[in-house]
Amino acid sequence: MVDNQFFSESREQSQIKARIVSKYFWAWAKVIIPSTKSHSNRIAYIDLFAGPGRYEDGTLSTPLMVLKSTIEDADMRNMLVTVFNDRDVENVGKLRAAIDALPGIDTLKYKPQISNQVVGEELAKMFSGLKLVPTLFFVDPWGSKGLSLGLINSVLQKWGCDCVFFFNYNRINMGLNNDAVRENMDVLFGKERADKLRATLSGLSPADRENAIIEELAQSLKALGGSLVLPFTFKDENANRTKHHLIFVTKHFKGYEIMKEIMAKESSEHVKGVPSFEFSPASERYPMLFELSRPLDDLAEMLLNDFAGETASMKSIYSRHSVGRPYIQRNYKQALIVLEAQGKVTAEPPADKRRKIKGQVTFADQVKVIFPRNK
Repeated sequence: MVDNQFFSESREQSQIKARIVSKYFWAWAKVIIPSTKSHSNRIAYIDLFAGPGRYEDGTLSTPLMVLKSTIEDADMRNMLVTVFNDRDVENVGKLRAAIDALPGIDTLKYKPQISNQVVGEELAKMFSGLKLVPTLFFVDPWGSKGLSLGLINSVLQKWGCDCVFFFNYNRINMGLNNDAVRENMDVLFGKERADKLRATLSGLSPADRENAIIEELAQSLKALGGSLVLPFTFKDENANRTKHHLIFVTKHFKGYEIMKEIMAKESSEHVKGVPSFEFSPASERYPMLFELSRPLDDLAEMLLNDFAGETASMKSIYSRHSVGRPYIQRNYKQALIVLEAQGKVTAEPPADKRRKIKGQVTFADQVKVIFPRNK
């Protein structure tokens, strides 16, 4: 039996997950569509663990949110190909009925494809052999079965394809040293990395175990060519323990930037304007997570050191420096305004020549920053 507890109610965390994915789908589509019109004139959304479409309280889950936004947009109505799969026959039936009941569903050029398959390596091989159109790929398994690096890579290697997947941390943490699911863990991380984790996890604190597992997963994804990895953590109701992560993987900074802004807005905490992304405390042993936990006070000093002797535009500074760090574009502008006011950097055009909003000086993308050399 498939465990459908996840769909038994629309928990706040489930709503946040659905919002993150559906918001990114909309933003991703708007970026991709112009370049696609002159080629295949199609984009795709694939969800391999789609569920019944609605939670038991009636709230829309991700598939219906994606289709609803598609129906409301002329370009997407004529371009989007959707593929929804669930291994549970009952879920498939409910999903088909929910989709058929959507107002305007008949206006879509491509009728949603709904299947009932067990997700595994055979499906990954099939995707690898296909010439995919630009695709947003969503993998949301209840546990670990079906989730693998091969599956993610089968889509990610194609142009214009991004992946968002649900990572059930509790089940992965328990499964790494459970012989019953050892093969699943080897498929997910790769056997060499899984064995490395098993050897290093013993004796670590719960926080360090989590950091080690997520760090190893991120490095595995980067090794596949997904050079930009962005995790978003969900805590339990008491905010004491991590329940799961939503992991975003892309090869393109634009996608990374868009998702980062979306996740930032969904973060439960912002310290001096820096979003938390709900991470637990991290240490320098886990470089990606350590960087993602640094406060805004560090940013100005980092910029002075990392760009010493350079001249670069604000946009270039942000794109080169923000990957793997929690700072969003607004934080970089704030830090540069402070550095300029303190006389630690020079900007062109200077503050008195730039536009002001409500008396506050702005820092546009094209403003150039001259950093002094380190003494």
